[in-house]
Amino acid sequence: MAGHSKWANIQHRKGRQDAKRGKVFTRLIKEITVAARMGGGNPNDNPRLRLAIDKGKAENMPGDNIDRAVKRGTGELEGVTYEEARYEGYGVGGATVMVDCLTDNKVRTVADVRHAFAKYGGNMGTDGCVSYLFKHCGQLVYAPGTSEDKVMEAAIDAGAEDVITNEDGSIEVITAPHDFSAVKAALEKAGLKAELADVTYKPSMETELQGDDAVKMQKLLDALESLDDVQDVYTSATLEE
Repeated sequence: MAGHSKWANIQHRKGRQDAKRGKVFTRLIKEITVAARMGGGNPNDNPRLRLAIDKGKAENMPGDNIDRAVKRGTGELEGVTYEEARYEGYGVGGATVMVDCLTDNKVRTVADVRHAFAKYGGNMGTDGCVSYLFKHCGQLVYAPGTSEDKVMEAAIDAGAEDVITNEDGSIEVITAPHDFSAVKAALEKAGLKAELADVTYKPSMETELQGDDAVKMQKLLDALESLDDVQDVYTSATLEE
């Protein structure tokens, strides 16, 4: 059973994502472009591209923008070539942090990420120092009060790996990354709408931070997420307000 702060942290994370709407198109266009370059331009054969396009549509991104991003990825249109980069380290209280980037200049990106870690009380580590503590998976989170039996039945039938009921009543469904879209669709068909749904990196252990430590950690996460080259930030920290 996960801790009592789970739902509050999920809502907080969702609120932070909503606050970053201004950058969401830029990040999604990068992701669509890279996904198309790596796996081809057909979303039916490329789960990463399908997920990125679904996110774009959920944000009301115009279809022309999506099409152009795909064509830049497949080479039909000229454009900037982005590389994937991952940086790992530790935040306040030893909380683990993993930063995924898409960049056209790794020298600039690593300097920016290192500066953010140093300025806000963290330490950037070596490749692989914390990534083994995260599981790559699909995650769907349902609000407290959602029927556990209904979620359990639909999720298991759809091929989910696990269903976790937290102490606060929120429910998490965990899937293999490539099964995420199918499981999400099956749960929606059953009338279950997730508050948060994504392919993510879920920490195997959580680090609960309170008071000043929580405030400092939030500043570090905000600084990392504000960087232009950063796509996603994952952390083991749970923050008590």
